[in-house]
Amino acid sequence: MAVPTSSAPEHTNNDISKEASLPNHDPPSDSQTAAIVNEHMPYMVATYVRPPPMMVKGEGCFLWDIENRRYLDFTAGIAVNALGHCDPEMAKLIGQQARTLIHSSNLYHNPWTGALSQLLVSNTKSSGGMSQASKAFISNSGSEANEAAMKFCRKHGKTLDPSGSKHEIISFHNSFHGRTMGSLSATPNPKYQTPFAPMLPGFRYGTYNDLTSLDTLITPQTCGVIIEPIQGEGGIHVATPEFLHALRQRCNEVSALLVYDEIQCGLSRTGHLWAHSTLPSSSHPDILTTAKALGNGFPIGATLVTEAVAQSIVTGDHGTTFGGNPLACRLAHYIFSRLSEPSLQQDVLSKEKHFRAGFERLRTRFPSLIKEVRGRGLILGLQLTQDPTKIVTAARERGLLVITCGTNVLRFVPPLVISEGEIEEGLGILERAMEVVVEKRGGEGGHIEGTKGQQEMAPDGR
Repeated sequence: MAVPTSSAPEHTNNDISKEASLPNHDPPSDSQTAAIVNEHMPYMVATYVRPPPMMVKGEGCFLWDIENRRYLDFTAGIAVNALGHCDPEMAKLIGQQARTLIHSSNLYHNPWTGALSQLLVSNTKSSGGMSQASKAFISNSGSEANEAAMKFCRKHGKTLDPSGSKHEIISFHNSFHGRTMGSLSATPNPKYQTPFAPMLPGFRYGTYNDLTSLDTLITPQTCGVIIEPIQGEGGIHVATPEFLHALRQRCNEVSALLVYDEIQCGLSRTGHLWAHSTLPSSSHPDILTTAKALGNGFPIGATLVTEAVAQSIVTGDHGTTFGGNPLACRLAHYIFSRLSEPSLQQDVLSKEKHFRAGFERLRTRFPSLIKEVRGRGLILGLQLTQDPTKIVTAARERGLLVITCGTNVLRFVPPLVISEGEIEEGLGILERAMEVVVEKRGGEGGHIEGTKGQQEMAPDGR
């Protein structure tokens, strides 16, 4: 569409042309969005870098900003909204429970903490996951679930060796376990640890999928080993079955606990209830952590343990004010029931095939850009040969939300209920974004600014 010219400065004319040609151009500096952001930002601690749009509504696999622009969401709130945005049954349950009881504290029983714990254990075992799961501790977030797991490892180690020498916790490079001091100590990224150093003592780090180092890495002083079966923030790296089995065997040899952090990769995102559900019981963990999709946007986390671990924990060893509240647990009971459905899991595997077919088309079209496809189910990554942040911007301004992870990786963690038509629509937008950035169609590619802050642990300030 032709855009009338004026005597305005060139950058203003460029902005006008951009607004006329893009369906979801970022809100300009004189927009309603910018006015609200500029009013609020002085009062907010600057922990995140956000792109210009302000989201105000969600439905299914779509978000709308305050300017009423619609976005197809391939991010699901960073693998959170597995059932999509504003699931109708979830909205109904929130209203019902909010009118009944929201919080009474863990000093008293409520019907939903125990019901959720029972469902987590029973469905986990029947799905082929964590064969010795016995009990659950309910918290408010992934970091809290991992903090509980590491405290349980330390307590179990002290039960075995009261001297306290069995206290070391092993984690792996490129992992992400959270931002609280314990979970950050298990996340060996110097950029994020250094400002808060010293880290908690007793943490050691290994190389993911390196079988040769396990005997020296995991020793009699090790009380626990924590690992993501699929590293999400680290770049969508999948642990090999051989590596996870060797970890389990080495932990057995030194009486250390094995923790699987499935906060991002679990809850049917791989097409199985848990990423480790396809493994034999001889590779299963002693502790399993989950959060994110468990609440579909409502804060909740959980830590599942074996009976042996549970026997090490006594009243007063751990606790939470809000964790296990009836509102969160009633919602999670419904959500976990939905995510446990075999039909949903089969659909995830089918949708993975559609994504991979589309990725191969893109790889053929842009062979110098796309180096590798990684992941399982609907936790997938495109390893690129260049910084992907301009592609993130170009996609968003054409109506698609995608995020990054690791180094030069585009991450795809859409709602599990996404349709095949929505997948094709999103891949079409992604192709047009790549055209603009890589082939500089219409001369626009050089003018696109990369979108920073689209992953938790960003390299080089991205």
